[in-house]
Amino acid sequence: MDETQNEIIDEFSLFDDWLDRYQYIIDLGRKLEPLAPEEMTDDALLAGCQSSVWLHASGDAERLEFRANSDAAIVSGLIYLLLRVYSGRSAREIVESEPRFVRELGLSEHLSPTRANGLNAMLEAVRNHARSTLES
Repeated sequence: MDETQNEIIDEFSLFDDWLDRYQYIIDLGRKLEPLAPEEMTDDALLAGCQSSVWLHASGDAERLEFRANSDAAIVSGLIYLLLRVYSGRSAREIVESEPRFVRELGLSEHLSPTRANGLNAMLEAVRNHARSTLES
């Protein structure tokens, strides 16, 4: 997981300004596998996000898989980054790791307050699912 976060940090270091970084985030969002319309249900909709974000989790404590999408381009890119870091990991890895790429990239400072809150809501949803998987 640390290696993946380091790769993301290195990729973003190639861009000198935030306009280029925003465009890169949007481009990453285009790589997301779309959810089927029947997967975009109210029970999969995350609270705390300005945009609509649907999150699906599957697997067990040994390996959790996450799929998600949004109706907003930049949010889709943020989802792509989160899935890259967390999907396919054990619940313990997810719970015990800090999302340092968010801090090191300065995402919270450069996103609008509502987008930063949405990013935190997505992070918490992934981590809460991992915690509940460990408890069951």
